[in-house]
Parts: sequence; C-alpha cells; structure tokens
Amino acid sequence: MTAPTLTALALVCSLKRSPAESSSDLMARHVCDDLGAAGVGTEILRCADYTIEPGVEADMGGDDQWPRIREKILGADILVLSTPVWVGHPSSITQRVLERLDAELSNTDDAGRPVLAGKVVLVAVVGNEDGAHKTVADVFQALNDMGYSIPAQGCTYWNGEAMQGVDFKDLDTVPDPVAGATAAAARNAAHLAGLLSTGPYPRYE
Repeated sequence: MTAPTLTALALVCSLKRSPAESSSDLMARHVCDDLGAAGVGTEILRCADYTIEPGVEADMGGDDQWPRIREKILGADILVLSTPVWVGHPSSITQRVLERLDAELSNTDDAGRPVLAGKVVLVAVVGNEDGAHKTVADVFQALNDMGYSIPAQGCTYWNGEAMQGVDFKDLDTVPDPVAGATAAAARNAAHLAGLLSTGPYPRYE
C-alpha cells in the first residue's frame, strides 16, 4: 500500500489538556476519519498540551513550543482547526493560534506567493450555545487573509441546546446532518488540496 500523497494536521483548540475528554477532539477525529477515507494522511494535535507563548512571531523564544507546531502546519496540505464556542467566540487557544499564524503573512515562497497559499483549511466547531456560524466566519476570515483556501462547504459544527449541559462527546450517535456535513467538508477539502498540489496559484508579480 502506498503512503497518502496528501496530509492533514488537526489542531484541537479545546481548553482541556490530554487525556481529558474533549468534544473538540472528538469532532476533529470524525473529520480525520473522513479525510482518511478520502486518502489523506492525518495527525491530531491538542494545543493545550503545548506551551504556545503569546505573540505574532514564528518563535517567541524561551519555552515556546509553537515552532514545532508551525513545522507541522507548514508540512501539511490541509489544516483542520477544531474549536469550542465559549461566550459566543472561538476559544482563547484558537485566538492564540491565529495570532501566531500572523507571522506567516510575510512568509513567501520563491514565486512570491504566501507560503500558505497552496494549502486548504477546514473548520470544525462544537458548543452547547449559539455561535457556530460566527465562529466559523471569524476563523475562516483570519486564515483566508493568511493565504489558506476554503473549500465549498468547508466547515462542520454541532450546537447543543442553549443553556443545557449536553456536549457533543455525550451523544450516543452523531446526528445525520452533522455526519453529512463533516463528510462533505472532508471530501471537498481533500479535492481542493489535490488540485492545488498539482496546479498552484499564479506567481505573484
């Protein structure tokens, strides 16, 4: 069996460190299962397990572990960003990731293109409060600015009933609409990443 030609890195932006159960982690695993079915090699990383210093540089020095995460991001064709909704917004860890990715705005390839311009992003959101659409929009806008391409229907989410205690990880089965959205997002992300791997964006003049 040949190794997958496309790879995906899933960044889980839960506030919980491993091995605590996490709905964001579970959602990322569903996404990666569907990416795997599309022939994409996957890796999942929970950001709370690492020291990600505040800042907008590629390496903030000291105990900063972002550089090793950054290396994985730059090596992956697809970025999956899985976040919970907290007080109507992406988690603080998601915001930290976006701020650190800001360093890539000035990082270009030998054709003058943003180094992230040949890569695809898929966003997954979970929460037992409203805010999935706004969260997806906020994250997509930031990552598109950095060069990532967004596939058709490139997000999936689950929102539980507001002001209740049931989380995505508590469900016995994934609702069909959520499973369908996850499969479509993964399939479209893999398709777009495949196209970009053989037909990159034009050279920047």
